[in-house]
Amino acid sequence: MTTEQLPYLHVIGLGIDETAQLTPDAIEALQQADLVVGSPRQLQTVETYRKAETPQQLHEFRGIPVLKKAIHSGEYRSVAVLASGDPLYYGIGRWCHNSFPADRVTSYPGTSSIQGACHRLGLSQQDIEVLSLHGRPVQKLRTRLRPNQPLLILTDKHSSPWALARICRDCGFDQSRLTVVEALGYPQEQVRSFSVEQLIDGDYGFDPLHLTLIEPAGDGWLPRFPGIADHHFITDGDEPGKGMISKREVRLSILSLLQLAKGERVWDIGAGCGGVAVELAYWQPEAEVVAIEKHPQRLDCLRQNRERFGVVANLEIIEGRAPDALEELAVPDKVFVGGSDGELAPLLEQLWQRLPVGGVLVASAVTEPTRAILSQFSQKMTAQFGDRATQESVQLGVARGESLAGQLCFKPNLPVVLFRFQKTAGGEHGSQ
Repeated sequence: MTTEQLPYLHVIGLGIDETAQLTPDAIEALQQADLVVGSPRQLQTVETYRKAETPQQLHEFRGIPVLKKAIHSGEYRSVAVLASGDPLYYGIGRWCHNSFPADRVTSYPGTSSIQGACHRLGLSQQDIEVLSLHGRPVQKLRTRLRPNQPLLILTDKHSSPWALARICRDCGFDQSRLTVVEALGYPQEQVRSFSVEQLIDGDYGFDPLHLTLIEPAGDGWLPRFPGIADHHFITDGDEPGKGMISKREVRLSILSLLQLAKGERVWDIGAGCGGVAVELAYWQPEAEVVAIEKHPQRLDCLRQNRERFGVVANLEIIEGRAPDALEELAVPDKVFVGGSDGELAPLLEQLWQRLPVGGVLVASAVTEPTRAILSQFSQKMTAQFGDRATQESVQLGVARGESLAGQLCFKPNLPVVLFRFQKTAGGEHGSQ
């Protein structure tokens, strides 16, 4: 279907009242549409605006694939898509504008439920954070809980106030206050506040149309800044924080060298128990992190840490051994190699070939053989690519303070070498 054959799409924000509050332009777009799409509740809110004498087809919204099929059917010249609140704030407006030519889509703003809730509660919107758990894993809440940072949650049936209270308790924010704003703009609207304990122990019913404000309070153990303490991770060692995990000081350097950005894809090869992969996913929720690990016990720890820190939405775990496990994966923007099971030299070559221009490869070494391989690869980069690749390296020698016979002493860890390579231009040995 050509652009000229596509209908004009009008995405109409309904606000938060029982009867939609529409601007004159939105009313005109609604009344002239051949097809009106929305949920039964949404269709009811615009009933007073529709003209009885205007032949219109009403279509109950049953998901984007069905909507897309209707739009591309060629039967309609103008389609009105109804959206609760503000269609471009966690609404269907984003999909419409991303999926159709700009000259074929017009949006009409409405008051969002977030705005409405803030006014009901007397909150300045710039002072709160917003998290949508609608259609998203409820564990994602763990990535956003911070002391003294009010958090307004867009919920679904899986993110009930009870489920949110349990996560607050499990993360050490057991003194939090949760306020539930129900049925905004409807006669049955109500606002109720609860303690974590009240919600967990009580038996309350809530209107399906609700938001929850969390005011976190308590000794919460979740990280507030990069550099998660080792003992917070579940590991395969005999003591908390021991085992196959990059230690905090080294992990911070790895995060700095990778500089993971929004929209990027990164591989963590030989992810172990997931220290690096979890921090990458935790601090950059808009990136895609893929952790590759083959050891069963470490895989189990990795999966537990993914749940523990709530990075279930953007951390994918691949069970397998590089390079075989990489064959079907989409090309990464960045790669970290923490373990290679004796295959480091050929793995570096393959990874460099797959990286696009601008791609970054970071690798670590503790043993002398792996240091030698990285040094050789570094020399090869200089000889073959010159200014078409940049590189840097650092050796970290960390000694942690411990008490011995009542005295402070520093116990050194094995030095770790980190190399960073970046492809600044294409070449015969690299991707274009």
